[in-house]
Amino acid sequence: MNGSRRLTPHEIADTLRERIRAGELRPGERLPTQAELAGKFGVERGAVRQALRVLQDAGLLADVSRGRPPRVAEPAPARGEPQPTMVALAPRLIEAFSAPHVRIDAACLTAGSLIPALGEPLRLVHEGRLRPERIDARILLPSRDINLAFPVSVDAGSDEDDAVHQRWLAMRNAQGQVLRHNLQALRGTHDIDVHVTFRALPFTPPVKLYLLNGVEALFAHYMITRRAERTEHGTLEMYDTRGSESLLFSFAQRAGQRDAAFVEQSQKWFDALWETITTDLTLS
Repeated sequence: MNGSRRLTPHEIADTLRERIRAGELRPGERLPTQAELAGKFGVERGAVRQALRVLQDAGLLADVSRGRPPRVAEPAPARGEPQPTMVALAPRLIEAFSAPHVRIDAACLTAGSLIPALGEPLRLVHEGRLRPERIDARILLPSRDINLAFPVSVDAGSDEDDAVHQRWLAMRNAQGQVLRHNLQALRGTHDIDVHVTFRALPFTPPVKLYLLNGVEALFAHYMITRRAERTEHGTLEMYDTRGSESLLFSFAQRAGQRDAAFVEQSQKWFDALWETITTDLTLS
């Protein structure tokens, strides 16, 4: 079906992924056998097995290795019910990394949730189970020069205000550097075209927003709590966020007209904000 050139496992996975997203293959429906798929695509069964594993890692297929045709997985719980950011973000990133061109746009207080969530897709890239060709990451983080709405000292106006701000700034810089390093390292190890850019928000984001490949938007309201943290100079009492525990809501284009509209508007908002902010953020 593809002329003289044989499809790669990644191309087979992309074809099946589009059929799932278009609703041609519905949740719970069985796929043809590996032999039937190999005949349809004109490839060896090994290529089909690799493609099915990619889709399983992305959460789109189930029962891949049970000796019978795999079935289309039910939608992930994160799509219907919000889950903590640390739980919900990782599987969404795995699916995003299964595309040839990965696009991650994020607006958040720090990169604290992105780093662990990227661990699994990066592992799959290093194992050769995911093979993106290009990764573009645009990250909006608050400027170091603004008065943050949070985290802030419980004792407003005290000497602790600066200590709380410096603590946040150190976290922002360290996490951003790790995120950039982990992604840019793929240039040398896997010859992936990687671009990571940070820009400085002139305000404290009230929510965290992640846009994946222009087809899914995830956002969470920051949860503010009073807590104490010990430092080498004493104990800081502050109002701070619980970013990893904030409930993440998922909106995907394939989920319906309302979700598609939310994704489109969120992407337009982010693009407009990104173009308005022309100053790159320095992680130091």
